[in-house]
Amino acid sequence: AKIESVKVVFFLSLFTLAAYAQAETRCGWIQNPTPANYWITDADGTWTISVQGGYQAEGIENIEYPDDDQYVDINGSYGYFCGCLNVETDAAQMKVLSIKSSKAKLLKECLKDPALDQL
Repeated sequence: AKIESVKVVFFLSLFTLAAYAQAETRCGWIQNPTPANYWITDADGTWTISVQGGYQAEGIENIEYPDDDQYVDINGSYGYFCGCLNVETDAAQMKVLSIKSSKAKLLKECLKDPALDQL
C-alpha cells in the first residue's frame, strides 16, 4: 500500500509539472525600456521577462527583433515593439519562465488590437 501511494504521488507530481510547463503563445507589446529590463504586455496584463540585476527568463536570446521602422525608441536604443512569444509562464507571479521562440509583428497589429493598452 505504501508503494502504491508513492506511485500515485509521483504520477500526480509529473502531471502537475507537465501542466505547469506547457508552452503558450502571448502576443502584445514587448518592452525593453532600459538595460536588462524586459516584459510583455498582452490582453492578460504585464508579464516579467527580465529585471536588471535579478531575474531573467531562460531563452531571452530567442526574442526576435523587428526591422528598425517597427521598433519604437524611447530611451536611446531601448524601446518597444509588437510581437508574439512562445513561452512557459508562472501565471500566479505573471512571470515568463522560458522563451521558446518569438515573432516580431507590425506595430499596427498591436495598435489595432482592442485588448491591448496603447503605449
